[in-house]
Amino acid sequence: MLILGSKSPRRQELMRGLDIPFEVRTKATDETYPKNLDAREVPEYIANLKADAFTDLKEEDILVTADTVVIADGKIFGKPHTKEEATEMLKTLQDRTHIVVTGVSIRKGKQRVSFSDTTKVHFSPLTDKEIESYIERYKPFDKAGAYGVQEWIGYVAVDRLEGSYFNVVGLPIHRVYQELKELI
Repeated sequence: MLILGSKSPRRQELMRGLDIPFEVRTKATDETYPKNLDAREVPEYIANLKADAFTDLKEEDILVTADTVVIADGKIFGKPHTKEEATEMLKTLQDRTHIVVTGVSIRKGKQRVSFSDTTKVHFSPLTDKEIESYIERYKPFDKAGAYGVQEWIGYVAVDRLEGSYFNVVGLPIHRVYQELKELI
């Protein structure tokens, strides 16, 4: 049984694209990480915390968990809680390059593979009106960095990527597939 430990509709869509049957299960997880941890290491750390929350797996079950963050100037931009936070994030990210890091943990029995994938994303300049309109229309409060690359803002503001587009969506599916081939 392949299990995706994520409520994210985007991760679920990417997993469906592999044409491998899976089910979705989630567990409540404290996502607190050590403050001295490098920002690039945080997503993999949290992905492993999410995986460790599953204490009831069968030996043959394969579990995939993930966490994605946006990083600019060494600072993590998680999911915004308010319109003001989302606005501030997008104002900071526009007209510059930032990175998106997704950490993944894959468990089968006692085996575990965990890794991170990094993509550089460059945003074109955005006006205050464009930022306000995007937040109002798309309500990106469930997205790291307050944006979804697959939405309007990705169409108009992302002028280049270095790395995996799917990593920015929320799961480096190409690498997940390679790791799953090793376990199946």
